[in-house]
Amino acid sequence: MTFIRLAGLDRVPDNLKGAMVAVGNFDGCHRGHQHVFRGLIERARAAGVPALMLTFEPHPRDIFAPEPFMFRLTYADQKAEIAEALGLDGIVVMPFSREFSQIEAEDFVTRFLVGALNVRGVEVGADFHFGFQRKGTPAFLRDAGQRHGFDVEILAMLDEGDDHISSSRIRALLAEGHADAAAQLLGYHWFFSGTIVTGDQRGRELGFPTANMATPTGFGLLQGVYAVRAKLGDRLLDGVASYGKPMFNNERPPFETWIFDFDEDIYGETLEVALLGTVRGQVKFRGLDELIAAVNNDASQARHILQATLPVSELDRKLGFFR
Repeated sequence: MTFIRLAGLDRVPDNLKGAMVAVGNFDGCHRGHQHVFRGLIERARAAGVPALMLTFEPHPRDIFAPEPFMFRLTYADQKAEIAEALGLDGIVVMPFSREFSQIEAEDFVTRFLVGALNVRGVEVGADFHFGFQRKGTPAFLRDAGQRHGFDVEILAMLDEGDDHISSSRIRALLAEGHADAAAQLLGYHWFFSGTIVTGDQRGRELGFPTANMATPTGFGLLQGVYAVRAKLGDRLLDGVASYGKPMFNNERPPFETWIFDFDEDIYGETLEVALLGTVRGQVKFRGLDELIAAVNNDASQARHILQATLPVSELDRKLGFFR
């Protein structure tokens, strides 16, 4: 079936009712989440029903935490892209608000899982909680399934090294500039998207014009230089990107990508950028000549990283950054 994306559960098409559903925030859709999704797909295929992701936007922590907001790994568009690549049949994005957070766990089950979706089964991770004051524990959900006639599968968290694979662990790695280590936990190279905006043109004046993307609030990537592969429509474009402007105005800087061997006007277009490796942390240079020499060296290192980097999984390839 064609992948379906729903905003809320007001109008669920008949062909999605009776589905197996994975429920959670799934920020990053990392390997631990993929463990849930793959189990879900296997059960759904065996039962001959669709497999859906039910998630929430914005992230609950963005609603309740004071600014700055948390560093999000994936927004709804990226979650949908990953869900489709993994073989899920659709995604339901529930609008999250303070009012929504007041819904009791039992009401969530009866209104959404049973009433709107008529679920055949539900799959969650062992750390999943839902409903008012997070009273919807995995044990509560299992009991609710018995009462309402749907199966519940609770999967243990995956470990890597001496700790669980988690969104917070991956955020910490990216905040320290460890793009390779983050990719290993994600099961793909981390990517994000943005609209190309007009910058200060300083890169063009120095001989390396950049495609500038405004970053979302809470963007927590380490300021530094990265080897990147970008998707522009159906084209793959390699480049070197800088995040942070320590020599200039460094307050919420754009993410600037110098696309190699490229000279087109792409203002207003959407670019998806994957981090394929870290070149270095951010450095404040003593003058423009030193800056230009460093950028040329960064570009040389980025080309080497891009030529040598392989996909970390089949998902990495299905997301389209490797061919």
